[in-house]
Amino acid sequence: MSETSTQFVLASGSPRRREMIGALGLPVRVTRVEIDETPRADEDARAYTLRLSREKAAAAAREFPDALILAADTTVADDGAILGKPRDKAEAWAMLRRLRGRTHQVYTALTLWEPRSGRRVSEVARTDVPMRDYTDAEIAAYIASGDPFDKAGGYAIQHAEFRPVTLRSGCYANVMGLPLCHLVRALRAFGVAVSVDVPALCRERFGYTCDVAERILAGDA
Repeated sequence: MSETSTQFVLASGSPRRREMIGALGLPVRVTRVEIDETPRADEDARAYTLRLSREKAAAAAREFPDALILAADTTVADDGAILGKPRDKAEAWAMLRRLRGRTHQVYTALTLWEPRSGRRVSEVARTDVPMRDYTDAEIAAYIASGDPFDKAGGYAIQHAEFRPVTLRSGCYANVMGLPLCHLVRALRAFGVAVSVDVPALCRERFGYTCDVAERILAGDA
């Protein structure tokens, strides 16, 4: 890490992000931050996720002023509408019916912030996500599992039984909530080297061969 950082802090309560950071071999301390996640008037999905990632980083910086902080936010957007986490079964039903058989967008913004030096790097990843034409019975079973309620858009791409997504192009890790190649690229700005082969990691962990990883790591996407 850079000379001014004493520890690496992940400002997220997401077990998926903790797992993905662990897969990169980075020693990390985890803290959960609470901010107001209400979208602003006329705020699009990209701007919304970027703002929230920065606000989460700022909240964590108050507790860890000497750390290198990572904060992220993931948003599902459909025809420009921001779809957050469903508050109840009715919202989960509405979201999953709205998305099925169609393609929507997933944005994840991540911010690395070193409060002591004032250095901040942000990245925003976008993936176009096609959904399969799952049935109402499949929706009911998935909602009954309880899985949708902490997920933007009401679904998890990696859910083994529901399998809602038919992704063949773009960043899979982004849809999970942490675009790993974008993170590796941002870490370089702070002198943090990651030795893990991220495209190989995605093939091994997710069974997914990424067509954009090399361009992202090269700074071309």
